[in-house]
Formats: sequence, C-alpha cells, structure tokens
Amino acid sequence: MKTLIKNAQVYLKGEIKPMEILIEGGFILEVAPKIDCTEAETLDASGLHVFPGFVDLHCHLRDPGQTYKEDIITGTKAAAKGGFTSVCTMPNTEPVVDNIATVEYIQRRAKDLGFCRVYVIGAMTKKLEGLELSEMATMKDGGIIAVSDDGNCVQNARLMQSCMKYASNFHLPVIIHPEDYNLAGKGQIHAGKVASQLGLSGIPALAEEIIIARDIMLAHSTKTRLHVAHISTARSIELVRLAKKEGLDISCEVTPHHLTMTEDACLTFDTSAKMKPPLRPEKDRHALVKALRDGHINCVATDHAPHADFEKEREFDHAPFGVIGFETAFPVLYDQLVQKSELTLERLVEVMSTAPAKLLNLPDNEIAKGNPADLVLVDLQAQSNFSAENIASKSKNSPWLGKTLRSRIVKTICGGRVTWEA
Repeated sequence: MKTLIKNAQVYLKGEIKPMEILIEGGFILEVAPKIDCTEAETLDASGLHVFPGFVDLHCHLRDPGQTYKEDIITGTKAAAKGGFTSVCTMPNTEPVVDNIATVEYIQRRAKDLGFCRVYVIGAMTKKLEGLELSEMATMKDGGIIAVSDDGNCVQNARLMQSCMKYASNFHLPVIIHPEDYNLAGKGQIHAGKVASQLGLSGIPALAEEIIIARDIMLAHSTKTRLHVAHISTARSIELVRLAKKEGLDISCEVTPHHLTMTEDACLTFDTSAKMKPPLRPEKDRHALVKALRDGHINCVATDHAPHADFEKEREFDHAPFGVIGFETAFPVLYDQLVQKSELTLERLVEVMSTAPAKLLNLPDNEIAKGNPADLVLVDLQAQSNFSAENIASKSKNSPWLGKTLRSRIVKTICGGRVTWEA
C-alpha cells in the first residue's frame, strides 16, 4: 500500500520547503513538489512540518534488570511519542551489556516489541567496573555500534588507553562519560553559588574537563574515534573544539536540560533537577547553545534516565541522578531556543535527526528517495500540558512536569509504520 503525504512543509538537506512524499513498503519512493499517484492513500499534512525521524545517541532503557523504571516497550513507546525513530541504549543494565547474550536479548525484544529502532552500545569494561576489558569482539559481531562505560568513567589512564586500542581494532567508536571521581567526590550539584546556598556538596566543572583532556590525548595516541557524552561546560567545549581543529576524530553531544536549565533549578531541592553532569551556571548554558549553533557541538542527545517515584521522592542527597527526556526533547528546545531566536528550526532538526545518525554511521535518514520512511510530523502551533497522566514512559522524573510545551508530535512513522499518533 502506497501512502502520499501532501500539503506539508518538509525538511530537506537544511531547508524547509513545501513538498510531497510518497511511501511504499517502508521506504520513500519519491520526494517532489507535486506527486500524482491515484492509487495511494493520502495523508493530508496541512499545517504540519515533516522532519526526518529523530535519532537519540544516548538513552537508558533499563532493560534487562531494572524494568520497574522502564523497559523496552515503554521506553520505545515514549521515544516514538517524542518523534524518535532510532535510539541508542547504554550498557548500564543488570546484567551489564558486556557480553553477546545481553546484546542479543535487547535486540530480540526491541525487534519483537519495540516502537522504534534500538541500537545497542556495549560496555568497555566488564560489569562497568573499570578493571578489565569487556568482550568487545564478540559484541561487535553481535551488532553493537559503539562502546561506553556510561554511568561510570574509567579512572585508570592505562586501562583507558587499552580500551581505546582494542575498540579501534574493531572500528568501534568510544563514548565517554567524563567524570574524575576524586574531584567529583560525593557532589550533588554544580560546585558554585547554589551549592553554597543550599549547603550541598558540589561537583566542580574540572571533574568533567580533566577527563576530556586526558581522553583527547589518549585518543590522539591511539587514533580512536572519540565521542564525548553530555558535555556541560564552556571549557569542555573549548577542549573539543581545539581537538577538532587539530584533526582528531572527535565529536560531542549536549542534552536538552543542559541547553535550557541552570543550577538555579536546584534552589527548591527539586530532585528532578538532579543529574550528572549537573546543571551549570548561565555562562555555561549560553556557551553550550552557541557551540550547538556554530557546529562545535555535533548533536543533541536526551540521556533519557528513568527512575521510579520512590527513588526520586527522597532527600536530595539520596535521590539518584537523571531525568527522562524522550517526550519533551523537541518541544522544550523548540520553545526555549527556537522561539527565543537562540537556534534556527533547521539547525534544531539537523542536530536531532541527520547529524546524530551520521556520527555513529547509522542508516541514512535524510528524507530522500530510497531511504527508510522514518518521519515525524509536527504541529508547531500546538500547545500541550506535560502531565504525569499523559507520559508514555514508565517513570515520571521530569523537570517539565506541569509545564505547557509549545509544539506537538502529531505522528511518528518508523519504516513506513505509524508508531505514534496523537
């Protein structure tokens, strides 16, 4: 059955223009200003924008082992509701994704039950303990797309060098969660004025920056493809920028919460504002937005990190780090950045769709003839209240609960199949 999307504003290679899209069998047959196909079912997209399906390079589906927080079904449904057609899941599950059996378990469940494509990122070290290399070779044969100890950070520089050398042998990108444990200590939020006001221990920016500097040097010596997760400080950006200028194969991502929130969100002891890396001062937030706009930051990633209510509804010191992000990523960034002229709509679409896909060599998701029909239809004029009752994720730990969000995902199409419809 053919489907013809008509009357839409379509994102094509950096521009938004009126186009029509013909789909059949999960693929795009044609993209043109006018398509005549009488046998096709017509989807009238008047008043809507059509973008390539969003791609998230960094999320936590908690499956296996922590399915009371999230599972592959609820996680991918939340992703589809947010316009995502592909997500990359991190290895800090129980058991850890450090062997082929766990890789295959995730892939099988995602294929049978998922609402979007799920790509698996394997652990760099066994059990994420930072002591011994994981089974990268067999996991690569099983289909992992990168390795990371995200949630943890390898502290031993010699072991990190070995991880990079081994990963490079199998052409696996290395994704780092930059955090020096000795500097971070038992910090709860950014080490700054808010931490002092609240009497909370702080995590200094240097805890992130010193690991990025170390791993840039290690990547240079080992010729490793390096990706920095959830970058959060102005100096971190400068380190990555200089490494790129020197010709290193390095990239970085930023989260919606670090682009739109500051440490001031913690003033009320709201645990939904507690994450790692912590929210930083306004000068860092501003630097992140500018770097994303200028291309020094490559893409947006949600770092979707579900936690159950009983875990987050505790004293600030004892609550876990992390917030959910699939369902709010585009509306929040559109409202807080595009509407305030800090970022163009075209750049926002690029950093949420085509740019992340290219970074980890995922299938081409440009809206073009022959490509998979991975599309998201968005109403930019709509507004909706983000409440616990309408969250698709199993967990509700979001700093945007109760907020009115501008724009709405109307329909998500993954491989020609409608996976979400408002």
